[in-house]
Amino acid sequence: MKALSDRTAGFTDSVIRRMTRISNRYGAVNLSQGFPDFEPPAAILERLSEVSHEDFHQYSITWGAQNFREALAAKQAHYMGHPIDPDGEIVVTCGSTEAMMAAMMTVANPGDKVIVFSPFYENYGADTILAGAEPIYVPLQPPAFSFDPEVLEDAFRQGPKALILCNPSNPCGKVFTREELETIAYLAKKYDTYVITDEVYEHIVYAPYQHTYFASLPDMWERTISCSSLSKTYSITGWRLGYTIAPPKITERIKKVHDFLTVGAAAPLQEAVIPGLKFDQQYYDDLLEKYTHKKELFLKGLDDLQLAHTNPQGAYYVLLDISEFGYESDQEFCEVLAREVGVGAVPGSSFFREPVNHLIRMHFAKKDETLKEALKRLEQIRSKIPGKRI
Repeated sequence: MKALSDRTAGFTDSVIRRMTRISNRYGAVNLSQGFPDFEPPAAILERLSEVSHEDFHQYSITWGAQNFREALAAKQAHYMGHPIDPDGEIVVTCGSTEAMMAAMMTVANPGDKVIVFSPFYENYGADTILAGAEPIYVPLQPPAFSFDPEVLEDAFRQGPKALILCNPSNPCGKVFTREELETIAYLAKKYDTYVITDEVYEHIVYAPYQHTYFASLPDMWERTISCSSLSKTYSITGWRLGYTIAPPKITERIKKVHDFLTVGAAAPLQEAVIPGLKFDQQYYDDLLEKYTHKKELFLKGLDDLQLAHTNPQGAYYVLLDISEFGYESDQEFCEVLAREVGVGAVPGSSFFREPVNHLIRMHFAKKDETLKEALKRLEQIRSKIPGKRI
């Protein structure tokens, strides 16, 4: 038989999802795949129950139900500070994963180059390959995970079609400053480059840091595709409701790509989540307060155990430094951690283009009791993983 696709020959399964399966195998506390173990808001669940007995079981409009798009446009226009046309500037997708893929396929031709900051969410590399594009990786330097403007401009000099910007960033929790975003904007305009943003953690930004929507910067609305989802904001990762926001000319093309990728997002779930889109500011204040508490609880626990880690500015991930254990393979370490200690994590090498093997990612989007159980198990980490310690 003829060979399968060269384009996908180098693909592995998702390391993040693999670590969930490994966590489940060993009964580990799963701090690998970033989903909460607490319920979504009651108003959304109540509407979901009602919707199950109403007439929302067939296809909605391909690019999103009208009332969903109108509610989403009103919410995002408020936070982005820019009017949004629900008919001409929004496409509802099957999660932000499809939003990013549709955006990439809309913008990039085979052979085009796309700038990706490293570390990066693992899908971005795959997205560029599936679109036939070539990634140009620009390192974010720890501990602040800032970029060198000269290195970034060197990447722009290669004539990229687009840049992918995850803000706040998964996995490092970086929140880009306005000055950094203005540097990116200046270069995007100078070199006529599109910017595809992933802003799913837009409402999880810790004081004193602030989130700036890239599309809200001067002259950036016309060249930005803003991608996001409702998964993290409303604790509904399994609902797979995402979206793109972009100018009409770009959105018209995204609609066509999206139609042939997935036809449309789940109609009942679009209807059920509308109460959440109409929450007032208090909900988002409470959400941030909740995650600030969880961050403080988890990071204090790591400090008490003298485990070196990053301090995220946004999102809900922390990178642990495992250098003291002497493992050459962070993948092997994570498997041992799940089996022997009972805590699931993601090897950091899956996020970095550079040869980084001393970091692992954990998340704290869990109930307090779940985080405390994980910390209790981590008390045994040095006694249960002693073999390769330096």
